[in-house]
Formats: sequence, structure tokens, C-alpha cells
Amino acid sequence: MNFSVFLLQAPGGAGITQLLLFAAMGIVFWLFLVRPQAKRQREQADFLKNLSKGDDVVTASGIIGKVNKIEDNTITLEVGKLFIPITRNAISKEMTDAYFATENKA
Repeated sequence: MNFSVFLLQAPGGAGITQLLLFAAMGIVFWLFLVRPQAKRQREQADFLKNLSKGDDVVTASGIIGKVNKIEDNTITLEVGKLFIPITRNAISKEMTDAYFATENKA
């Protein structure tokens, strides 16, 4: 019997197994990386859209202040007796939530 014919053939399920492995990796990548990031971006956009005068916020650079005036893309923060104009995107929902959550616990 000639066994060389059997040695040259690849197993029939190898291609499907690799395809399923790559599909599973893609699903895991989407579940743990893409989906949570999209959710955070959506929450940040909603947070910025719903800002109003008098809200206490924290900027991405760590400045804590109160919203004094809102224009198109510029927000004026009241920090003590100082008024600082910043861009709307400089306000961080994550840092604002973290700062005021720890402040309320104390």
C-alpha cells in the first residue's frame, strides 16, 4: 500500500478550525475593546451636550471649576475669582465623576 498519498493531504477540518479561531478572536476583541470604548465615547458626548451653567466639572488637565458661560465650542469656567475660557472637549466626564464621587464619600 502506498502511504505517500495520505501524508501529502491536509486534514479536512484544518481550514474551518482556523476560520473559527479567527472569528472567535474577532468577537473577543470587539466585546472587550471596541464596544466599551464606543460606550465611553457616547457617554462623554452626552455629558458634554447636557452641560449647563452652574455645573461643577473637572477638565482633562485637572482644573476644577464651575461652568459660568457656554458658547458654541467655548465654555468659561469660574475657578475661584478667575474666569478661564476652555474648549468644550477639555472637560472630562470620567475625571468629573471620579472627583465628585470621592468628594461626596468624605
